[in-house]
Amino acid sequence: MTASKRTAEATIESLHRIFTIPEAPSSTLGLVEKEISENLAGFLGNHIVATEQALTDIEKDFAESSIPEQPQFVSDHMHHLLEKLVSRSVHTSSPSFIGHMTSALPYFILPLSKLMVGLNQNLVKIETSKAFTPLERQVIGMMHRLVYQKQDDFYGSWMHSANHSLGAFCSGGTVANLTALWVARNNLLKPDGDFKGVARSGLYAALKHYQYDGIAILVSARGHYSLKKSADVLGLGQDSVIAIPTDEHNKIDCQLLAQKCEELRQRNIKVLSIVGVAGTTETGNIDPLDKMAEIAQQYRAHFHVDAAWGGATLLSNTHRSLLDGIERADSVTIDAHKQMYVPMGAGLVVFKNPASVAAIEHHAEYILRKGSKDLGSHTLEGSRPGMAMLVYASLHIISRPGYEMLIDRGIKNANYFADTIERHDEFELVTRPELCLLTYRFVPKAVQVFLNTASPEESLEANLLLDKLTKYIQKTQREDGKSFVSRTKIEVQKYHGRKTLVFRVVLANPLTTKKILHDILNEQIAIAQTSQNFLPQLLAMAK
Repeated sequence: MTASKRTAEATIESLHRIFTIPEAPSSTLGLVEKEISENLAGFLGNHIVATEQALTDIEKDFAESSIPEQPQFVSDHMHHLLEKLVSRSVHTSSPSFIGHMTSALPYFILPLSKLMVGLNQNLVKIETSKAFTPLERQVIGMMHRLVYQKQDDFYGSWMHSANHSLGAFCSGGTVANLTALWVARNNLLKPDGDFKGVARSGLYAALKHYQYDGIAILVSARGHYSLKKSADVLGLGQDSVIAIPTDEHNKIDCQLLAQKCEELRQRNIKVLSIVGVAGTTETGNIDPLDKMAEIAQQYRAHFHVDAAWGGATLLSNTHRSLLDGIERADSVTIDAHKQMYVPMGAGLVVFKNPASVAAIEHHAEYILRKGSKDLGSHTLEGSRPGMAMLVYASLHIISRPGYEMLIDRGIKNANYFADTIERHDEFELVTRPELCLLTYRFVPKAVQVFLNTASPEESLEANLLLDKLTKYIQKTQREDGKSFVSRTKIEVQKYHGRKTLVFRVVLANPLTTKKILHDILNEQIAIAQTSQNFLPQLLAMAK
């Protein structure tokens, strides 16, 4: 056995140790913990996602709206949950569940989660989180350093400062993005002379005072829908979020971005923020952050990077350079519950300038008093759990090199799968992975040849049939429950920018093997053969 092969096998063994629980506890709850942690089909069955009929049946089990008048024994209720809830839940940790940004959890997360819940600390106020508050500030400092790479003295000065904040933990990327834009809005429309600022006087008065005819947020067409929700909540309106077209690699077109900024300037519409995407939800691509930073600086706009998915890539020295320019961002969103393998509800936002969050500072007499180190004075959410503890533990137990191993494996698997699809006669690769996301579709070789020479009308007709076939395969595969890929619609330049229905795959689960990937393709081929309408019509067209 070669040294490289031994190293590869040792790597896989290490991953299995992290993501499987060592031994089975004897209690009912302990059994649930073990089976969930093992990430294997079996306990939850092979049903990855419920069929529509199964969902209807499940709804019947949860149709009672009356609160029970009689108490239950815990053991009896546990059996009820096992039968009605756990056994029917989506097995997101399965290695063949590769359709969404939800992966397996390391085995140590369950006991740590019990500790976190048992302590029941409320991170809004230091009186209810005496030790958790400095721990969260440290974790925010660690993530801030991951992005901005400041020196020790910077964190010595700012990490535990009562009047400053390096960032905030949130329930997810949506609230993190909202917080970043909230800070940007309040800093742009800040108090000035007799004007009390947008936070006190409102948006209408702020626009009138600063003599702007409007405010805009610019992001690529691949930007996350949470940005429109943020604009809605902040009173800017969803139409203030302007989508800039992308290039053939699904990255924002910086020339068009600059042109739009200039157009808005001439119309007296202030660009509040330019948002770069580091890991688009649909294709996993990363915008040219350095170029975007230059444009943001030129137009004095807040530069925010939505790295909810791709931010964890910074933990890999191998691939960190993919996010070059992120250190120039005024704020960055990262979801720890994605590629940092902690449970749902662990997003965060970090700010380059520790003083920038003063624009959203709020206080109350009974809580969040001025001068205190209460985290709630700089966060949108009030009461919230100590999720930072799980990130803190994971950073120590897995460590940066461990995360690098996980990130690198995901990208390697994605490239392997992309190469496999490209070589396969029955499939068409639509987007190559930059991180560990890719899109593709089932297109028989004869149809591929036909599309290469087809007229625009013939191409449209064939692609409409392919859309229907893609939906049929994806839905059938989901309902069969052996594996799961998602589907989405994206513009494909090869087909004149037409929005095309494609399979979307996320390969973040370290237990997903090459065999599983081949099995998924074979399953899709078999399902396609059962199509009584779409496939025969396509093959007839290609003759």
